Amino acid sequence: MHSKYSIIGAGLSGLITANELLANGEDDFIILEGRDRTGGRILTQNHIDFGATWFQTHHENVNQLLYTLKIQKFEQYSKGQSVLVYSTMAPAHYFETQQQSSAAKRIVGGSSALIHKLTEPVKDKICLNTKVTSIREAGNRVHLEADTGDFTTDFVVVTVPPKLAATLTYSPELPQNLSALMKRTHTWMSNAIKVGLGFKIPFWREKNLSGTVIGQIGPVIELYDHCDNENAVFTLMGFVNEGLRDVDPKTRKERILSYLETHLGDEVREYTFYKEKDWSADQFTIADDLRSVYMSPQYGDKLYGNFQMNGKLFFSGTETSPIHGGYLDGAIYSGLRAARLLLKPKVENHT
Repeated sequence: MHSKYSIIGAGLSGLITANELLANGEDDFIILEGRDRTGGRILTQNHIDFGATWFQTHHENVNQLLYTLKIQKFEQYSKGQSVLVYSTMAPAHYFETQQQSSAAKRIVGGSSALIHKLTEPVKDKICLNTKVTSIREAGNRVHLEADTGDFTTDFVVVTVPPKLAATLTYSPELPQNLSALMKRTHTWMSNAIKVGLGFKIPFWREKNLSGTVIGQIGPVIELYDHCDNENAVFTLMGFVNEGLRDVDPKTRKERILSYLETHLGDEVREYTFYKEKDWSADQFTIADDLRSVYMSPQYGDKLYGNFQMNGKLFFSGTETSPIHGGYLDGAIYSGLRAARLLLKPKVENHT
């Protein structure tokens, strides 16, 4: 099967590139996705955003995209007292945050609302359950091998995380400095274990608690109110301490519930559902070498801005973005950049 453009990965970046191509009159493209769904590291289940969740006012690409797609946004709930747990030897500290315009924002309907809107126009171009294993330059074309068959293309955009992209076979081989960069670029979300709980009522709000619990020493290092904007769905969502990754699920769940019960109340036990998502167990997110990162990783290296294979191969995705890399905004920027560079020869030919 041949197409002018091939996009590997149907996450936010890949879908943005596809939609931009379509908007510019280019419909000869295909999207190859290893998962059985679109969205990549954006995943909303049981009204819980288990992947990308928040954005800020200064994330212009997100705000513009939401406006264009007519998707609403709302502020992260933070009213009432929040809990800071800084020592096992001292009582928790309670504090209230200032309400301000720079507060984190969330997407109405969950972050997957973005994915649903972006998937619809290009759904007929998407091949799910298709894992690409090698990329080989063949004359004026690129040959792609996947577990479901082979594809040929004129241009290919790889949007999967660089560490994962580095595990593919390339012929000719990538430049050594680029290959080394890809292997050391931290994969956003790869270390995260998220937990979501549903309730019949937002009991924490009734206690004048914000639902925020922060503390590096506990089973849950961050917890937040995750109710919907209409106050019809009542949930809490947070990040589980990585130290519990290898603990058996039953014990981990009990430690989490016990900890939250201590700081929010015994109503925590009255959950309607409890669900975890460990991104390190996702084969389409992470390569074999999981490493904890304690400082903000560096994204958007200038090497990612160059075409490979004589102008036929380009790497995209949030880790490649020089603008807000590792965020939703970076994924969008990288998708727009890839489309712009692919379309550039066509634009220049008409000027």
